[in-house]
Amino acid sequence: MRIVLGVGGGIAAYKVASLLRLFTEAGHDVTVIPTEAATRFVGVATWEALSGHPVSNSVFDAVHTVNHVRLGHEAELIVVAPATADLLARAASGQADDLLTNTLLMAGDCPVLMAPAMHTEMWQHPATQANVETLRSRGVTVLEPASGRLTGADSGPGRLPEPEAIFTAAMALAGASAVRSAPAGADVEPDTGQAEAGPSVVRPLAGLTVTISAGGTREPLDPVRFLGNRSSGKQGVALAAAARDAGARVRLLAAHMEVPAPDGVELLRVETALELRKAALHAAADSDVVIMAAAVADFRPADVSGTKIKKRDDVADPVINLVRNPDILRELVEVRDAASRTQLIVGFAAETGDAGGDVLDYARDKLHRKACDLLVVNQVGRDKVFGEDTNSVVILSRTGSEPQEASGSKSDVAAAVIDRISAELSRVVPPA
Repeated sequence: MRIVLGVGGGIAAYKVASLLRLFTEAGHDVTVIPTEAATRFVGVATWEALSGHPVSNSVFDAVHTVNHVRLGHEAELIVVAPATADLLARAASGQADDLLTNTLLMAGDCPVLMAPAMHTEMWQHPATQANVETLRSRGVTVLEPASGRLTGADSGPGRLPEPEAIFTAAMALAGASAVRSAPAGADVEPDTGQAEAGPSVVRPLAGLTVTISAGGTREPLDPVRFLGNRSSGKQGVALAAAARDAGARVRLLAAHMEVPAPDGVELLRVETALELRKAALHAAADSDVVIMAAAVADFRPADVSGTKIKKRDDVADPVINLVRNPDILRELVEVRDAASRTQLIVGFAAETGDAGGDVLDYARDKLHRKACDLLVVNQVGRDKVFGEDTNSVVILSRTGSEPQEASGSKSDVAAAVIDRISAELSRVVPPA
């Protein structure tokens, strides 16, 4: 595969040499385009030695080959790492003042992945976030930066994801692009990043896009208070990591989480059930698999106070009126079926038994009402599931096959769910 590796001008550029080696050792043909600032961190000689190609950042070098057009046209994948705040801004605004930004404009249908790295304040600045949203809206995959030690003594979100995580995300993105661009009926082997002579790696979700929701939604009462739940997001994050490792391009719709998102996934933050609904419907439109693992509030306050609700002796205690939130899982199924789209939809159910029935009784009823393909059932309660590092689930199928149990760490459970999804995909048929 022909890859263009753009390198931005940040201290993390030294880590990209390891990423380049991963690409070349997997058998890919890589052209490196550093920005002028990047060459102050890692010299041109290093990129030429590791890639085996001449390296330039000027549109005036090798003019006879029309590099600023040719490289973008010929590329089958473009990866930019580190994507600095400046580079994200220039790419979002369509500037073309060096060879890398010219190449990005000429990419056409070529998949583009950008791995940001910068100081926390720069990453969280509204201007940077707006640029990231613009790029994502145009189909660019912008990874979430890792959290950890930054330049100097500071720590926080802004670290470049590890080279292995970027490599995995890039290969999944390239595989998804290859599958979607193939003629109908073509037998396509998605690119897994392995050279022909290299070891075989099983990536059952290679070429697929998986959207996963995680964490707990929060429904505001006033500027200070909210209605929420005990979800930590640990199971959803474990699912995202497992799907990524299985070769999928992963979108994580993250409500409130107590753990960071895994490297190598596309992250979208949401807060309320209504925000999650909007994000899920949008993301599901081109997803092969949707996993709704978030703990979504069933109800929200009918009225939200614009000021803090005061506790006063001369005023009666407030009465909070609640209204139902939309059934996102059921709506995703209805939209899929109306479009006759082949898509696997997985729901999660946190249940408690009572005098009216046990956990599986309520779960089977929910599976019937939601009509999703698989339902992963947790029995919740004090010291069970929420916030814990272990889990025990039962996977129910709409086809009526025998329930499947899985337990252990949340990573173990996630691996079992992804394995079940991989098995189910071969049996999914378009709705009648």
